[in-house]
Amino acid sequence: MAVEHIVWVKFNDGVSEEKKAELVDGLKGLESKVPGIERFTIGKNFTDRAKGFGLGFVVTLESKEALKVYAEHPEHVKVAVELKANAELMAMDYEF
Repeated sequence: MAVEHIVWVKFNDGVSEEKKAELVDGLKGLESKVPGIERFTIGKNFTDRAKGFGLGFVVTLESKEALKVYAEHPEHVKVAVELKANAELMAMDYEF
């Protein structure tokens, strides 16, 4: 079964637009670097319903095993550490 990995991002106060763009570029780059990713989408929130979370991304992976590979992949770890240092995150994973 495939897995959706959904993440909401609320950047910390004071994070520059340049830093946000750098982080988004790092996230986008994961699609070509991490095996098992079937699809990657990312975008800015445009509603007032997200409680301050301004960015979201969805990673569709082949399986739970591919999610584990993704989570442990050095390129993902590098981006995730940097993102966590600059933002509050909320994540959800489910099979479909």
